[in-house]
Amino acid sequence: MHEIEPFYNWRHIYTSEEDPRSPFFGRKYSEFEFSQTVYNYYIHPQWDDFGSRTLYLKIIYVDYELNFAIIEMLGEWNDAIENDIMELKREVMDLLYQQGIYKYILITENVLNFHSSDKEYYQEWYDETSEQNGWIVSLNMPEATQQDFRKKKLNYYIELMDLPDWRVYKPYHLFKKIDNELSQRLGE
Repeated sequence: MHEIEPFYNWRHIYTSEEDPRSPFFGRKYSEFEFSQTVYNYYIHPQWDDFGSRTLYLKIIYVDYELNFAIIEMLGEWNDAIENDIMELKREVMDLLYQQGIYKYILITENVLNFHSSDKEYYQEWYDETSEQNGWIVSLNMPEATQQDFRKKKLNYYIELMDLPDWRVYKPYHLFKKIDNELSQRLGE
């Protein structure tokens, strides 16, 4: 796991640690010191800790004019024991929402397991984004993880989509592709 880095091809246009509106503004990273783990596996030091012991993320792009964020995730999403959705909602998403972000693209191809609990934080997040005609999309979640997500009907709150070649897009084009697809689904 220590070799899985957050996507870095957009770092020339956005870095969360240099964005004064980001929850991770001012963070310093080591390229050599591996200190964070998912269970007993070290992870790359570029991933951001937001309060979970098993799930990490990296905000890889934010556009405050178009009101969207692209966030890559790594680890095990565990609401049952760690209450990861509460930590994610309170420590990251609420802060982004206060900055006008209400459209979220979550890159979840490295979320290896999902353990559910209550739906309240998903409902709250969904309601906030819906008030602004926003949405939450999870891209490329592994099939087994999707099954657990769907079993609890969380796909009502977070749209599950597959787009394996997302890395070939620039942030705006990825956003437009997803936004257009969601608009077509909703018949707007």
